[in-house]
Amino acid sequence: MLFGVIGIFRFKDFYSRILISSKVETVGFITLMAGVVIKYGFTYFSLKILLICLVVVITNPLSTHAIARSALISGFKIKEEK
Repeated sequence: MLFGVIGIFRFKDFYSRILISSKVETVGFITLMAGVVIKYGFTYFSLKILLICLVVVITNPLSTHAIARSALISGFKIKEEK
């Protein structure tokens, strides 16, 4: 996750930042939930956690794509860095 945060500050473009933040969020969430599954073992609770992870893996890229596409269609201007 540290490399993702560095990537967010390194890239100056809105679209690059939104791409990196989406990936950091997804990987961080999956890592945390994998830790929970490992701690509690394979139970009914861990099956629910895995289902939630599947939903996040599907919906997070879709929502990021929708945000980036709406910014592009609306003509979002990226201010120039000095």
